[in-house]
Amino acid sequence: MKNKIFILGIGAALFLASCSKKEATETSGSTTDSATALPSTLSDSIVKATPSAAGDTSENALDWNGTYEAVVPCADCSGIKTSLTLNDDKTFNITEEYLDRNSKNNDKGTFSWDSTGSIITLKGKTANYKYKVGENILIQLDMDGKEIDGPNKDLYVFKKK
Repeated sequence: MKNKIFILGIGAALFLASCSKKEATETSGSTTDSATALPSTLSDSIVKATPSAAGDTSENALDWNGTYEAVVPCADCSGIKTSLTLNDDKTFNITEEYLDRNSKNNDKGTFSWDSTGSIITLKGKTANYKYKVGENILIQLDMDGKEIDGPNKDLYVFKKK
């Protein structure tokens, strides 16, 4: 009789122990489910905020907004002092002052990023320029989107103020 009670006691203990483990598994399972739901939600918002170019680009990895300045070459004057401000909302303001003349041009408009996320194109009333965006610099490009080369190529590099 003592053996039967002893065996029933061990069986009951095993039964309760197995139930406890199952409840713990279910509890941790529900925790895992809610934990996986959170990153999924975060990953959805990250995907929506990331541009079409994969990986880090000038558009998503650099602090590109701000004012850039340079004195670019001019065919019939000593240079054009240029100040270009890029805003977070993809608008710009540009001021071009022709040195040795009393001539100044102001324009504003919008700019767009290319599919690589590294080149912007300004679209204003008169401004129609392309720039490669780097760390605290803009490099003015020709209208085909290629870097200007030659002895004066450094004059087309705008530095952030």
